[in-house]
Amino acid sequence: MSSEFEQRRSLIGAGLENRDLDAMLVTSPANVRYLAGFTGSNGALLVLGGDAVFFTDPRYAIQSAHEVSCRTQVCKGPILPAVAELVSSRRLRRIGFERAHVSYDAFECLRANLPLNSSLEPMAGWLEAHRMLKSESEIEAIRRSVATNSKAFEAAARRVRPGMRELDLAAEIDHQMRRLGAEKPSFETIVATGERSALPHAHPGGAVFRTGQPILIDMGTFRDGYASDMTRMLFPGAPSARMRRLYGAVLEAQLAAIDTVRPGVTTARVDGAARKVLKAYKLERAFVHSTGHGLGLEIHEPPRIGKKDKTKLAAGMTITIEPGVYLEGLGGIRIEDTVLVTPSGCEVLTPTSKDLRLV
Repeated sequence: MSSEFEQRRSLIGAGLENRDLDAMLVTSPANVRYLAGFTGSNGALLVLGGDAVFFTDPRYAIQSAHEVSCRTQVCKGPILPAVAELVSSRRLRRIGFERAHVSYDAFECLRANLPLNSSLEPMAGWLEAHRMLKSESEIEAIRRSVATNSKAFEAAARRVRPGMRELDLAAEIDHQMRRLGAEKPSFETIVATGERSALPHAHPGGAVFRTGQPILIDMGTFRDGYASDMTRMLFPGAPSARMRRLYGAVLEAQLAAIDTVRPGVTTARVDGAARKVLKAYKLERAFVHSTGHGLGLEIHEPPRIGKKDKTKLAAGMTITIEPGVYLEGLGGIRIEDTVLVTPSGCEVLTPTSKDLRLV
């Protein structure tokens, strides 16, 4: 992997001149990991034209020596003044920084320690655009994450019974993830039953599972640093005819969106394919979020699969497809897969069946 990190740093270094920059300061943990391989909580990377320097503190001296292939500076004090000192010693003038990830305090610290003739230039989306296209090693890591997630779901689903609480199932899911090798959930596991399943981002609570009521489960794992994401529905006992119709409509919308995924297609078109199906069922107003998002080192990455997003899909992107409908007083249905864009179309990475499932 070290050569892959070096190639990524070289690409960013080569792009500095086109952006009229002398260096790029990278501080967000996901982008630091993408460019340097560092998995700790305190690190910064200064990318130069033909060089890069990684900064961390003594807690990570041993770890960074094993993970990071570029020159490393272990700082006994705060990192940012050390970055500014290097900028000054190399007489760098224009320093890019991640505007979405640098706090005002950090910005002020940098500005106070930089030479008067050096400037900080806000950058947005540059590194994330590189991260949208996954390498073979990244795709394999996502496959492992997806497989772990699905196995954890199956193990937890076997324990579902009427009378069980949302909190109990969420804890069981997280336990199974860890048992199967996940580092952690990629977000707080969502378990919502009955009327609460109409809350797209419900927090698990004390509500109990009742016969015929839907259980919405949205879950993901981090494995080898990469995220997965999946939503499935469970029904303790037979659901109502109305709930079966809702499930069929959402599944049809999800399959229509997946069928649209291929290189060159805009994300808005994928989103539109799902909405067109739900509109035919007069459910378009019950679909209150976008159809999906990219994922990788973070659970939410570009591109956004939404109404107004014009990003063109390309082979190597990993995205979610997750239409849903939410009816207050009744409940909600969402079905979600992790999908890889391939040269000829797409591959659904999630192996878990989407058949309506009774437990």
